[in-house]
Amino acid sequence: MSKIGKINISIPDKVKVVLTGNNVNVEGPFGKKSLSIDIENFDLKINDGKNISIKPKKIDQNSKRLWGMNRSLLNNAIIGADKGYEKTLELVGVGYRAALKGSKLNLQLGFSHDINFDIPNNIKVAIEKQTIIKISGVDKQEVGMIASKIKSFRPPEPYKGKGIKEKGQYILRKEGKKK
Repeated sequence: MSKIGKINISIPDKVKVVLTGNNVNVEGPFGKKSLSIDIENFDLKINDGKNISIKPKKIDQNSKRLWGMNRSLLNNAIIGADKGYEKTLELVGVGYRAALKGSKLNLQLGFSHDINFDIPNNIKVAIEKQTIIKISGVDKQEVGMIASKIKSFRPPEPYKGKGIKEKGQYILRKEGKKK
């Protein structure tokens, strides 16, 4: 039995969940998300628009693995449609700054050139200061992927701590050379 899969997913008042064939459409105040769930292996029940339960039709090793994952994906889609997901990145370093130019994120990270990063349509990027970037969207995976790509341009280094890091991320610091 899956510990995560057994838990019912509660649906907030503002969110609508509709099952059409293999697709589950989730619509809320922050946006829409569509998921594909294998109906041949799983039973999906929407109880009075208040909660959803997902159960496998037959329990074997493969369905146990997929049960919890499908439940988590569905839960993430509902939370994303209701509240949205957000990640905050901090630029640490002298002269490091970010700016929005239309649908591109312009990053100055100490290289000889600026980095222009294309922002996807369903992701919102806001810059609070020149050194703080807020990434928000409906899809948890996509928000994390965009944050990861931006962090990969200049990962934090262990000696001075310069680079792009998530807010609250701890950087293991190393001691420099000794005389």
